[in-house]
Amino acid sequence: MSARDEEGEPNVGLVVPVLNVHAYLLGAIALALPPWVAVAFTVTAVLLLTGREKLHALARRVALKEIVTAGEFLILTGIILPLLPNEPVTTLTTITPHQAWLALVVVSSLSYVSYLAQRYWPAAARGLWMAALGGLYSSTATTVVLARQARTGSAMRGQAQAGITLATAIMYLRILAVVAFFNMPLARGLALPLCGLSLAGLVVCALQYRFAKPAPHDAKTQRLAPSGGNPLELGPAALFAFLFVAVSLLSKWAATQFGTSGIYALAAIVGVTDIDPFVLNLAQGGTSGISDSALEAAILIAASSNNILKAAYAAFFAGGRVTAVSAAVLVLLATAGVAIALTTGGF
Repeated sequence: MSARDEEGEPNVGLVVPVLNVHAYLLGAIALALPPWVAVAFTVTAVLLLTGREKLHALARRVALKEIVTAGEFLILTGIILPLLPNEPVTTLTTITPHQAWLALVVVSSLSYVSYLAQRYWPAAARGLWMAALGGLYSSTATTVVLARQARTGSAMRGQAQAGITLATAIMYLRILAVVAFFNMPLARGLALPLCGLSLAGLVVCALQYRFAKPAPHDAKTQRLAPSGGNPLELGPAALFAFLFVAVSLLSKWAATQFGTSGIYALAAIVGVTDIDPFVLNLAQGGTSGISDSALEAAILIAASSNNILKAAYAAFFAGGRVTAVSAAVLVLLATAGVAIALTTGGF
């Protein structure tokens, strides 16, 4: 029996009216559009009809605010992005509005997948899953959360230390994926060093996890809550767009005034903030006249600088010796990254 409303009438919801409209339009669709469109519409209707209960259950689990935010993001991506000009609007930078927004879409989408998994996937709260997903979202935020977790109790201390290393190992792969989306030749040059650094982090993480004291079976694993909130909300999106434009202007100025050395210095500075705008600016050609080898070195320097910051966070929030091993590993990875950059950039 179907559910009934307060007046005793069947509460059919929106699915049945939508399917009725679909049946009314299907003939016109079949005559006016290619056959695959009518087939796709019919298959979609069948899937919606058979999956009503699962869709209702999902709607009850997901907060209305997040559904609205995701809908706004789809509108901004599918409608606004194609309308943005793909020509520079100022001589201060070669980055176009379309490139800036596309960078925002790519990074936010990757972070959003991690955010949803951490929030709605129960397995993400156990073992090292939360550290791996946190590395996709923000390895810096993950380091802070796990360092605090390691300080509060010894039950999960070993997993927290391994998780800090794992988040950074995943960060290298995330950088490579983002660069590959915009600049495949640059990604090819970065593939070996970034994959090598990631592999080193994964090996150390495995050793830390292997030799860590086993946690009690009744110990509750702290769920990793993304510190920045939903990455699709307008606040984080506007901040990222602002940082992207600002870094683009600074990169252009540094390259013009100081050449390659200016880009290297800027890479070391941005490492203490968010390196995504800087990496994306380099991948999209925001610094004309700089060789690919110099761009590769700059990205490695930025990642290494960020590792030094995370090592400091790990030591500070955990209270010294608790995460000393993970902090030392981050420093070693940073040193290795700079060494590779020295070789790659032709210092």
